[in-house]
Amino acid sequence: MPTSEPRPPLSKAEYVYNVLLEEIRTARIPGGTALRAGAVARRLGVSVTPVREALRRLEKDRLISYEAHHGATVVDLGDEAVEEYYGLRAVVEGLGARLAATRITAADLAALRELHASMILDAEEGRHERLGEQSRLFHLRIADIGGPAFLGQHARAVRDSFPVPAGASLWLDDEQVKLQLDAHEGILAALAAADGAAAEHIMIEHVRLAGDYRKGH
Repeated sequence: MPTSEPRPPLSKAEYVYNVLLEEIRTARIPGGTALRAGAVARRLGVSVTPVREALRRLEKDRLISYEAHHGATVVDLGDEAVEEYYGLRAVVEGLGARLAATRITAADLAALRELHASMILDAEEGRHERLGEQSRLFHLRIADIGGPAFLGQHARAVRDSFPVPAGASLWLDDEQVKLQLDAHEGILAALAAADGAAAEHIMIEHVRLAGDYRKGH
């Protein structure tokens, strides 16, 4: 029986990149923060060289910028970027949902339903801090099912390009939690019915409403 090849350990540059990406994505390092290679190296226990490599990657991702006499700074995104981000997400994830409706397997659907049930339980028991990451996983799984060649990767890249502070998460708002979970329920029903048009429509409106909430907060 074939066995999967063990994954090679992360290089130091990859490790630094992943740590900084997660910290920027979740706004633990907020926009406008200066990133000094030496300070990052000391904090993460590596030399300056892999930190510089990671910073170059983050610059290509447009998450940091370089300014004369200031070095690397985390990009501070404004209201126009918020609108563009959620608009792009709506298009990409909507397409993913439409394609997923024609490609989803019984196992895929069962896994999504299990994740949705876990979210409902967490919401009922007040574990709202878990919901944001589970929702991200729910959306990306659908994108992966709909576009396994590259759409899922693109959806991931779009999400990683915009920081969402934990304190700004709509999943901390009880009214929003119900609206979001109802949308997930509708998406699941459309996927189960192989109704791509409905899945796309619900996903687009779902993402746009999240954007409206974010702009208002």
